[in-house]
Amino acid sequence: MAEFKQAPAGAPMAQQLMTWVDNRFPATKLYTEHLSEYYAPKAQNFWYFFGSLALLVLVMQIITGIFLVMHYKPDAALAFASVEYIMRDVPWGWLIRYMHSTGASAFFIVVYLHMWRGMIYGSYQKPRELIWIFGCAIFLCLMAEAFMGYLLPWGQMSYWGAQVIINLFAAIPFIGEDLSLLIRGDYVVGDATLNRFFSFHVIAVPLVLLGLVVAHIIALHEVGSNNPDGVEIKAKKDPKTGIPLDGIPFHPYYTIHDLIGISVFLLIFSAIIFFAPEMGGYFLEYNNFIPADPLQTPAHIAPVWYFTPYYSMLRAVTDPMVNVFAAVVALAAVLAVLKGGLAGKWKVAVLVGAVAVIAALKLFDAKFWGVVVMGVAVMVLIPLPWLDRSPVKSIRYRPSWNKILYGIFVVNFFVLGYLGMKPPSAVGTLISQVGTMFYFGFFLLMPWWSRIGEFKAVPDRVTFKPH
Repeated sequence: MAEFKQAPAGAPMAQQLMTWVDNRFPATKLYTEHLSEYYAPKAQNFWYFFGSLALLVLVMQIITGIFLVMHYKPDAALAFASVEYIMRDVPWGWLIRYMHSTGASAFFIVVYLHMWRGMIYGSYQKPRELIWIFGCAIFLCLMAEAFMGYLLPWGQMSYWGAQVIINLFAAIPFIGEDLSLLIRGDYVVGDATLNRFFSFHVIAVPLVLLGLVVAHIIALHEVGSNNPDGVEIKAKKDPKTGIPLDGIPFHPYYTIHDLIGISVFLLIFSAIIFFAPEMGGYFLEYNNFIPADPLQTPAHIAPVWYFTPYYSMLRAVTDPMVNVFAAVVALAAVLAVLKGGLAGKWKVAVLVGAVAVIAALKLFDAKFWGVVVMGVAVMVLIPLPWLDRSPVKSIRYRPSWNKILYGIFVVNFFVLGYLGMKPPSAVGTLISQVGTMFYFGFFLLMPWWSRIGEFKAVPDRVTFKPH
């Protein structure tokens, strides 16, 4: 058994109590390791606000969700009326509901910006690969949580959006019909579906999400935070104290620093809640204020804005697009055989593999490949630490044209999101197809383009400008 510490004689009651707790639970140890003696780079800038903001929004969503569950009825006949009851009759219920609905969009905004910061500063590179993987898993859980929560108000867009998305699983060969039936719990979206989604949204997914967030933070504090220069501060330490020369304690410096970002965020968040909770139909669609009607289909069904880039990619996959994919695979295989310098057996393997891929592309219909493209568009983020072969981490020290490429990537993502909100059209489909090709090309060609160009010298220590 570990030896118990003793409080000094005559110590204040608070110190004695803390000593008693520390002998039974590592409260002080956790505080020092993760706050007061966790040294973060002193050069972190605006982009580093979004990690703490994501944690803040997660806490708000859990708290507001608990209060909503107190009054919500997961019953197809009562769900919509229970939401109206929360909005009209529960004291401050309208505020709790708007905080939760606005928080869903706010969560994706801060998470997208947090991931963007990781991309431009190379926060996924060694030794932070596992942090990035945990982050991608959090993103996947967040998407599942948002989709399931979207059904719960049981409005027109909730019902028909769920109908469309669940029916996509039916396109999976051999198991699709059974899988979609399992998800719905019935032959149509109904009471069983609502109860399943409610259970996952309230219990199962939040537990996984919380576990991943804890793992994400533990992994981060194990290897240390990145910085805009991509310099490892642990490489330069004070020989006497062992403290990084470019590090400062997370508390009180960054806890106070983050309060600035939190204050600005809460001002904007409050303004949206009180003055524009629907945000023009982007945060809360107007059709969702109409009770779900299985007999009346809305004129245009589209997911919430944070899913629309991936929905646009799904719709971009048409039969002609599949033919283009097949042609690209064939061309790549021919070039690999003729110009790749491969040995004889590898040439055969490449050709056989290409024939198998082309056969699969032609065997299954475009709807299935659309579902695949939508899923892979998210999953392609996971191997980013191994796709990026750049000798430097931060975009500050990469070739200047990299900034243009990353800028085009952002614009392309916004365009795909916009097109995903609009009804299908010939021109829109063509633009979506080009945007989808660029999106995948950005990642899949990264092992090649990330090594090209003239890289700037990375400083030995972080460049710090007080602000």
